[in-house]
Amino acid sequence: MHILITNDDGIGSAGLAVLARAALQRGHTVQVAAPAHEYSGASASLAGEERDGKIVLVEADPPGMPQDVECVGVRAAPGLITFLACYGAFGDKPDLVMSGCNLGANTGHATLHSGTVGAAHTAVTHDVLGLAVSVTSADPQHWDTVERVTDIALEWIEQAGFNGHVLNINVPDVEWSRLRGLKGAHLAPFGAVQARIDDRFTEGLAVTYVAEAGDDEPGSDHHLLTQGWATATWLRAPVDNMHLPLPEFVGAADGSDVQEYQPDSARVMTTREAQ
Repeated sequence: MHILITNDDGIGSAGLAVLARAALQRGHTVQVAAPAHEYSGASASLAGEERDGKIVLVEADPPGMPQDVECVGVRAAPGLITFLACYGAFGDKPDLVMSGCNLGANTGHATLHSGTVGAAHTAVTHDVLGLAVSVTSADPQHWDTVERVTDIALEWIEQAGFNGHVLNINVPDVEWSRLRGLKGAHLAPFGAVQARIDDRFTEGLAVTYVAEAGDDEPGSDHHLLTQGWATATWLRAPVDNMHLPLPEFVGAADGSDVQEYQPDSARVMTTREAQ
């Protein structure tokens, strides 16, 4: 398979090389395209920076990256990088997008906001396999454990094939000998962080982000991580549900004199001039 590796921590993150090594060891070809700077919390945003009407690319040399892996930094959110990759911006359309390894867990409902998970969701909407990997530390000490779990997850998703879902993996930052294993998990009922509004001013808000406190459900991704397990969760977005009641009405027109037309698309891409 041809694999695109991206993240939301930026092109300078050591987590990119961890995923690249796992992919190369399984015989895949690898292309790295990651944000030129951190884009944490970007979800699947299509934000980018332009110069002369073009998304800006920068030279990249991620730490620990195996030789001969082509790398490029992109002044764009990981969702946009993946979106463009699916249209051939960085070579062949990928068969799989591996996103991470994120510095910090992506668990619970906070995965909605994760740029790491958002990139993988973007891949899936283009019929490309999506794998997101995170480690439970801002300064990981046990990359070997992450790489081994990634290898297992990668083999699994190769065999599972495309099912319209993202495989979300979280790995404790512990020695391999201390890892209890890998377990399937549901999302915790709370996010990773919460916000506290400290004060409001006419020119802005003072906000503090603190660890979320909540009931830790047994079997949830957050709970299993605290018990020494790596976790695997299938995620899917976007979804709809036609089984819930919906507002509807019948108007005066009977359709005989209604002409078909093409609705305008909503604006989805946010760009700004690069500084």
